[in-house]
Amino acid sequence: MSLPSDFPFQLKSCVWEITLACCFSCAYCGSRGGRARENELSTEECLNVAAQLAEIGCRRVSMIGGEVFMRPDWDRIVEALTSRGVRTCIITNGYRMTPGIIETLQRVNIESVAVSLDGPEPVHDAFRQKGSYRRAVETIQTLCEAGIPTSVISALRADNAPLLPVFYEELKRFPIFAWQIQACSPMGNASENQVDVNFDAAKVIRFVAKHVETAPFLMGVADNIGYYTPEEGILRGRKGGFYTGCSAGLTTAGIDSVGNVRGCESMYDPRFNEGNLRQRSLADIWTDPGAFAYNRGFTPEMLSGKCGSCVYGVICAGGCRSYNYFTTGKLYENRLCARKVRLPE
Repeated sequence: MSLPSDFPFQLKSCVWEITLACCFSCAYCGSRGGRARENELSTEECLNVAAQLAEIGCRRVSMIGGEVFMRPDWDRIVEALTSRGVRTCIITNGYRMTPGIIETLQRVNIESVAVSLDGPEPVHDAFRQKGSYRRAVETIQTLCEAGIPTSVISALRADNAPLLPVFYEELKRFPIFAWQIQACSPMGNASENQVDVNFDAAKVIRFVAKHVETAPFLMGVADNIGYYTPEEGILRGRKGGFYTGCSAGLTTAGIDSVGNVRGCESMYDPRFNEGNLRQRSLADIWTDPGAFAYNRGFTPEMLSGKCGSCVYGVICAGGCRSYNYFTTGKLYENRLCARKVRLPE
């Protein structure tokens, strides 16, 4: 079932967690990856979900875990998407890459692969396991040599944010096409282990602004860092890219491995589940008049804290809903906004 052309919220992209199984159990993992959930969607159910995503008009899917390659039928799920014209990328820890996986990635017409890399080797291995950095780097090299577009995603915490300049020099050795820098959210294992996720957002913004024009790859901050400093137009990986508010439930959706649908897969709390694909179709959940009310019903009066008095609040709508919720307990107040920090021109 396709969406009515006049429906105001057209689904453009989806982050789909196909399994919670993982070869790691990282100390800061927001989804508490490690073991697969009981009763994860079967192959046939996943193929049906892929068909629904295409029918509803979704243009791009980012496939995550756990670790995607821990699920034996990952290739069938990807192919069910790409064969229908849905651009699909995979986010991986890079630990289980094999020549067979490389060949399969090429066969299923994957758009790109993003490898999670937290920083220089000691920092990366500290929250995972010894040797994980080297395996991830080998995966990056192998993917690039195979002609598969490859990027790096780094989640910032107190320990690795100050090392961005050092890490940047390391990444320049690889022919990656992009580097995304995002904030580690205090949810899941990060909350349970009391991982220090605090860092100076203004310094990160200055770092990206300094290098974005000359870096040998695209680089930028994710939607949970910002907003509306003088550098805003170049911070998000492209010239003229301005943050226009959280897209959860407006143009993006998240699906977990047992079929729960939410506006964003980072909104990892049952209160944000809008329905389950075993009981209702994706189109039915997406077009439900009461769904995703935190964004579809947003008005500037909902903003709190410094966001409530910000002239840009009507545009950025208080920033990333997930990060807000897990850092402040409030949906419309962002702790990583650096707009009021005086930055050099």
